[in-house]
Amino acid sequence: MRLTVVFLSLGLFLNSCQKQDDFSWLEGDWVRLNEQGNRQTYERWETKNGLYKGVGLTISEGDTVFIEDMALEKIDDNWALKVSGVNESPTVFKFTEQTATSFTCENQENEFPKVIKYFMAGDTLKAEVFNDQMSIDFAFMKE
Repeated sequence: MRLTVVFLSLGLFLNSCQKQDDFSWLEGDWVRLNEQGNRQTYERWETKNGLYKGVGLTISEGDTVFIEDMALEKIDDNWALKVSGVNESPTVFKFTEQTATSFTCENQENEFPKVIKYFMAGDTLKAEVFNDQMSIDFAFMKE
């Protein structure tokens, strides 16, 4: 009986570990619902060869006014969100929390944001970026 409980516990543990590497809930083309003015913001997330990559862009009056590349990468066996295209060199945010449909990552050395959180709320992808003085909330619907 004890051996069965040990194997069941081990199986549940391994299964939960596998889910921590699955970011398929991010995949797809997303359009921001709570954009201001005449701007449109989009994110696209896809997986290629087990790597999760994203691009975010904002368009205003037909012109791209913001673009960034994102990647979920393992660094020293820990997940991180790498953001490039905004600063001269990529900014790395280390995961501090993770569930099957969310993650929070931080880089306290970065001026803004210091914290990035992605999570699913029903069929809406939400993101929060913030520091101690400011917060921006994003709500995306899959296109």
